[in-house]
Parts: sequence; structure tokens; C-alpha cells
Amino acid sequence: MKITIISVGKIKEKFFVDAIKEYSKRLSKYCKLNIVEVKDEKTKENASQTEEDIVKETEGKRILDKISDSSKVIALAIEGKELDSVELAKQIEEFRISGTSDITFVIGGSLGLHKTVLDRADKKLSFSKMTFPHQLMRVILLEQIYRSFRIINNEPYHK
Repeated sequence: MKITIISVGKIKEKFFVDAIKEYSKRLSKYCKLNIVEVKDEKTKENASQTEEDIVKETEGKRILDKISDSSKVIALAIEGKELDSVELAKQIEEFRISGTSDITFVIGGSLGLHKTVLDRADKKLSFSKMTFPHQLMRVILLEQIYRSFRIINNEPYHK
């Protein structure tokens, strides 16, 4: 199975980079992992709604350019459905059983995802109603994907 994570912006903090490397290494046992970073747009302080929409649209085009037509897309969005770890594992397994070998998770920038990206998504997933920095969200997502594969393979995982 191929898992792609498309994320807006670069990871700068070493501790996040180290955590991403560790989970990428752990996941290599279960899937082919591809992490794609797309450039984030600078948003000026006190930007208008129109200016924010332009930023999200620009970032959204970059994201959509990186998604393969055959991929099932799970967009991380506050308005998405909250799943526990077992439910996420079941969703990944359902995709696999239905013949999907390519899943793309999308993490937006500081303003979130543009409507075109949300419309392309097969599922919208929320980790919480809280807002997390996208750098931290990438680590959390990788941990949950790793946990999902452990659950799918009936291997022990921390509860």
C-alpha cells in the first residue's frame, strides 16, 4: 500500500523532523510512504476574507497538482468526522480491501484547505475541534497511521 501525506509548508524544528523520520522508518514495514511538501503562501497580518481565500486557493492548486487520480483522499479538516484509532484503522483497511492501494492524506496551511481540495476528498477527518500547528499535525498523523497498521496487523499498540 502507498500512503502519501501532502502538507503545506516545511518542517523547520529539529524535534519535529526527528519524529517524522522515526515514524517514517516504522511505517516502512507496512507501506510505501511519500511525504510531499507544497509551498505555503505568506498571509499578511489582518488579511481580508478575499485575501485569505486567494491564499487558500493558491495552496489548494499546489495540493491538487500532487494528488494522483487513482488515490483515495482523506483531508484533515476541523469540520471532518472524528474517528478513534480503531475506526481510522478500519477505514484504511476498507480502502485496501476495496482495491485501493493509494491513500493520500492532506494537511492544509495555517488558513486550512480550499473548497476545491475538500471537494476532491473522499473523506474529511478531524482530529479535534482544536487547531494544531501543521508541523505537529504531521507527526500526530504519522503516529496514527502507524498505530492503524499495528491494529490492522493485530500487533500490540499503546492504548
